[in-house]
Amino acid sequence: MNKEQNQFETDAIRIQMERSSFLEHSSPIYMTSSFVFEDAEDMRASFAEEKDRNIYSRYANPNSSELIEKVCAMEGAPAGFAFASGMAAVFSTFAALLESGDHILSARRIFGSTHSLFTQFFPKWQISHSYFELEDLDSLKDLITPATKVIYAESPTNPGVDLVDLARLGEIARKHNLLFIVDNCFATPYLQQPMKFGADLVIHSGTKLMDGQGRVLAGITVGRSDLVDTIYRFARISGPALSPFNAWLLSRSLETLSVRIDRHCSNALELAEYLEKHKRVARVKYPFLPSHPQYALARKQMKAGGCVVAFEIEGGSEAGKRFFDAIQLLSLSANLGDSRSIVTHPASTTHSKLTEEERQASGISPGLVRISVGLEHIDDIIRDISQALEKSY
Repeated sequence: MNKEQNQFETDAIRIQMERSSFLEHSSPIYMTSSFVFEDAEDMRASFAEEKDRNIYSRYANPNSSELIEKVCAMEGAPAGFAFASGMAAVFSTFAALLESGDHILSARRIFGSTHSLFTQFFPKWQISHSYFELEDLDSLKDLITPATKVIYAESPTNPGVDLVDLARLGEIARKHNLLFIVDNCFATPYLQQPMKFGADLVIHSGTKLMDGQGRVLAGITVGRSDLVDTIYRFARISGPALSPFNAWLLSRSLETLSVRIDRHCSNALELAEYLEKHKRVARVKYPFLPSHPQYALARKQMKAGGCVVAFEIEGGSEAGKRFFDAIQLLSLSANLGDSRSIVTHPASTTHSKLTEEERQASGISPGLVRISVGLEHIDDIIRDISQALEKSY
């Protein structure tokens, strides 16, 4: 079968490195820091980049190359680089492409660590930022300055599962000759491919749904070849490369991504529908609920709603504390995208470094609960949440 005609699920399984002389069916792990050369000329030509070959695992490794090729195929991207964590991917992408004096135009509702990067560290290098509201893209024209270089957004957002119109942002970026970068972690390339809407680069935390079992830390950036080449050259010097073992695990995990995401999404939708009718729940946010304010947009740019459900318990922070303490089956953790369902209190965990004012502006109330809905039977997930809600009175 012609590779270009393959479906998403087929490439996830069938793209793999060339077989060795052992003719193995599954890719082996290349746990090596470096690679040897035939002779002096081979070594010189390799370092001069006259040959495309592995030199050092900080630069490239067969396992990370296989992973990158799979994610590129999934996202429709020509190039990519794999990192040791999602935040390594975020930092390295910006650090490689921005210069002192540049300006980032970012959606306000972003991951807490990315917010800290923008507010606490980039100002040291005179890299500034402005925030825009997801629902008010008309305001961007007043926020773009001669120093603006990047438009950045997550969709859906963490933790409030709000959406941004990716096609509209892509149009704005092209009109003003800006780079458009999207964090696609919550959707994965199975549910959404931002490059179809004009994104130049797409970032993932492979730690989440790509791995799907809470085993490894990983990140990846894919997109335009010229931009990825700049990111690669920064990363091979600064050293945030993904380990061969983690790359091997992730590549295997991607083989089941579509199957797992289908189950995550069906469970999450059923849970969201249950919570929406519960008397102890003040509000529920899930992209594929008709009550979600951006439901039409979700149906337009996503295949399904993802694994994350956000809701608020009646009774405020004290009721929320009783709810968390009553959880029995689900895990209390700050991760998401695991096969096991996870309950998180964003205000005191993932976004605790934000001020109260910043959390409110991002839609994170003291009573907000984020559930990463796993692969357990939905009846068991609902039963545990139901008994915890009853004990939150």
